[in-house]
Amino acid sequence: MTRFLSRRQALSAGTALGAGALSAALPHAAAATPLGGEPVGGKPVLEETRTLDELYRAALAEGGRLVVYAGGDIASQQTANVQAFTQQFPGIDLTMVVDYSKFHDARIDNQLATGTLVPDVGHFQTLQDFPRWKQEGHLLSYKPAGFARVHPSLRDRDGAWVAIRLSAFSFMYDIVAADADAPRTPQDLVDPRWKDRIASSYPNDDDASLFLYKLYAETYGWDWIARLAAQGIQFARGTHTPALAVTNKQKTIGVGGSGAAVTPSGATLRWAIPDNDAPFMAWGQRAAIFRRAAHPTAAKLYLNWWLSTPRQQSATGWSVRTDITPPPGLKPAWEYPNAHFAEFPRFMADRAEVERWKQTFTLYFGEVHGDPSPGWLGLHPGA
Repeated sequence: MTRFLSRRQALSAGTALGAGALSAALPHAAAATPLGGEPVGGKPVLEETRTLDELYRAALAEGGRLVVYAGGDIASQQTANVQAFTQQFPGIDLTMVVDYSKFHDARIDNQLATGTLVPDVGHFQTLQDFPRWKQEGHLLSYKPAGFARVHPSLRDRDGAWVAIRLSAFSFMYDIVAADADAPRTPQDLVDPRWKDRIASSYPNDDDASLFLYKLYAETYGWDWIARLAAQGIQFARGTHTPALAVTNKQKTIGVGGSGAAVTPSGATLRWAIPDNDAPFMAWGQRAAIFRRAAHPTAAKLYLNWWLSTPRQQSATGWSVRTDITPPPGLKPAWEYPNAHFAEFPRFMADRAEVERWKQTFTLYFGEVHGDPSPGWLGLHPGA
C-alpha cells in the first residue's frame, strides 16, 4: 500500500536533506537515489565501452534471458525485431510482450507496487512515464554506446532513458486508387470524393493519433473537423489499422498511423509527409532498463544493439542518431517544423489537456468500440 507523508514529515525531510531526502520517501523509490537519478556520491555515468560480442557473452553467463515490454498494436509488429536480435545473439531467450503503451505503463506501476516486476526493458509511446519513473528511482542510469550521438532531445542526460527509434504519424493513401487526385495535405481529406473511403485509428484511444487530430483541429478549425466527421470514417482500435485497410483495398485513405517515410519500390501505399507546412508528427520512442531488472546485462545488450550503427541505418526512415544520414530526399525528423517534434512530449506530460482533447473528439467521432487489438494480456504477461 502506498505510504503518504504527513505535512510535518515532508517539511522535516525537505529542511534536513532537501530533494534527496524527499526522493527517498517517495513510494517505491530507491533509498540511495536522488531526484536526478544518479547514486548519491557516485561517479557520472559513462558510455558503455564493451562491444556487442562482449555484452553478448556476459548476457549468456547471466542466464541468457531477456523480457521486454514494447508498446504496439499487435505482436507481429515486433516479429522482425525479435528475429533480428535472436539471429545475431543465439542463445538469448527474448520474450517480447506487445500491448498498448497505456496498458503497459499501468501494468508496470502495479508490478512495481506489488514487488512483481516482469520486464527488464520497456519502450513505449507514453513519454511522460519515463521522467516520473526516473524521479521515483525505478530506472537504471545507463548509457549505451552511441548515447552521445543520439539527438539531445531524445535522451536523458543521466542515462535514465534513451529513444531507440523514431515514429511518425500522418495520413496515407492507395497510390493506384487515389491516382492523380491523391490528397496533398490533410485539408484535402474533407473533399466529398473521399466520403466513405477513409479509415482511421481512434483519436480518443491512442495519444499519438489524438495529437495528430489536435494538430488538424488547430490548423484547419473545428468546422473542418465537423466536415471530416461527416465523411463516414471507418474507425478501429490500433494504429496499424489505417494502413491495413488501405493495403487490403478496403479504403483509399488512412489516417493516424505510421509508414515508410520513403515509399519502397513497387509499394501501393504511400505515407505522406505533407507539403506546404501542413501538420504531421514525429517523436522518439523512449526505452529504459528497470533498476529491479532480473537480467540487467541482457537488457544492456538490447539497448546497445538498438543504438548500434547497423541497426539505426536499417531503419526505413529516420534514425535517432545525429551522425546517421537519412535516406535521400529526407531531412532529420527534428528539422521538419511541421513534425512538431518538441511539442508531443509536452502534450503527453499534461494529462489534463490530453483528457480534454480526448473527450472533445469523442463528441465529434463517438465512443471507442471494440476489444484492444493486442487482446487482454492481464497483469503479468511474459512472467
